[in-house]
Amino acid sequence: MTDLEKVREWIKTFPKFDGISEFNVDYTDNIPANGGIFPSGLVEISRVEDVIGNVTVENQYNFGLYYVFSKAPEDDIGAALNADWIMEFQQWVQEQSILGKAPTFGNTGEKEKASAQNGVLYDADIEGVATYMVQLSFNFKKKYEVK
Repeated sequence: MTDLEKVREWIKTFPKFDGISEFNVDYTDNIPANGGIFPSGLVEISRVEDVIGNVTVENQYNFGLYYVFSKAPEDDIGAALNADWIMEFQQWVQEQSILGKAPTFGNTGEKEKASAQNGVLYDADIEGVATYMVQLSFNFKKKYEVK
């Protein structure tokens, strides 16, 4: 299973994910109950080499998650329900990370961190469709040993 597949399958275990009928890679339809995961790659945070040449890198995977929900213009109740869903997802990611249930990618045995932040209304149209975005990241370390 690829790292992207691990993240995607894990997101589907969010208890309220059952409201999402489609969950695509690099694509989100403008129809309510759709979502998409947009990988934005690997960032190398730091690199440390020991005296014999082994290298430990701290990495971060980043993803944009887009969720499309119904939200009529000036519908405060619908907007609040959508915002609650996004915030509950962010809290769930935090809990999963703390409990060690989030996907892991490192090989050092050190605690890894998953975080979901900056949940925001990204776009809303007059037809009653709103797109929300959350930034998801995973911090982990990998060690490469000289043979």
